[in-house]
Amino acid sequence: MESGSLDDRLMQVNDTPAMPWFERFRIAFEIASALVFLHKSKPRPIIHRDLKPGNILLDHNFVSKLEDIGLSTMVNLEDASSKLTVLKETSLVGTLCYIDPEYQRTGIISPKSDVYSLGIVILQLITAKSPIGITQKVEETIVDDAEFMALWDVKAGTWPMSETRTDQTLKIRSSRLWKVVDKAQNSVGRTPSGPPSHFICPLLKRVMNEPCVAADGYTYNREAIQDWLRENDTSPVTNLPLPDKNILANCTLYSAIMEWKSSK
Repeated sequence: MESGSLDDRLMQVNDTPAMPWFERFRIAFEIASALVFLHKSKPRPIIHRDLKPGNILLDHNFVSKLEDIGLSTMVNLEDASSKLTVLKETSLVGTLCYIDPEYQRTGIISPKSDVYSLGIVILQLITAKSPIGITQKVEETIVDDAEFMALWDVKAGTWPMSETRTDQTLKIRSSRLWKVVDKAQNSVGRTPSGPPSHFICPLLKRVMNEPCVAADGYTYNREAIQDWLRENDTSPVTNLPLPDKNILANCTLYSAIMEWKSSK
């Protein structure tokens, strides 16, 4: 689209001017509204699954549009009385830094997975920083106004401090709440069973000891995917061409695997 992607604008690709803070607030509202529409879709909710600045396109008026709906999933309610919409998957899909930690741990995707991704996007709108470690950076500085304000993108103009603090605090509180939920879920209803399917390397067909995400969005054991990439330019799972041969350690999944092994 005319103004490229949100990622392009936040990173000021081709020396484009920085987006003012009020446009960033508006874009956050537009994307949240789009997710509400998808999640309330009938007859089945739609989960985007790969929400990130690179998949948010901007027209000449900087009105945002969601792209890459191809990864989206329509899911059924578990039962007629359930208020949860979930889907158990065998392989994780999405972009690492934006993937809900609960989804990485359990392989269960729900609309809440998109909400987590939106939280990361909002933090990027405010800071114009890489998603890597952004939640931790905000958690470490939010109690100190000077350090907290140093994270904001000064090129966006004079930020309204109260609204910005509210946005970031809500994201951090949400992140902490999910940690509590994770612990609660781990402490009840645990029965002996085999490993979760997303702990299994698609190439080796066994539990990974060093999970890494490839450019296709799937996670493999490091040595196995490195061997594959030496001789192939396509995804082992989809057989489609890979945009690059970079791999990134999936630390969240590694921790989940270690926790599962220690509980056996």
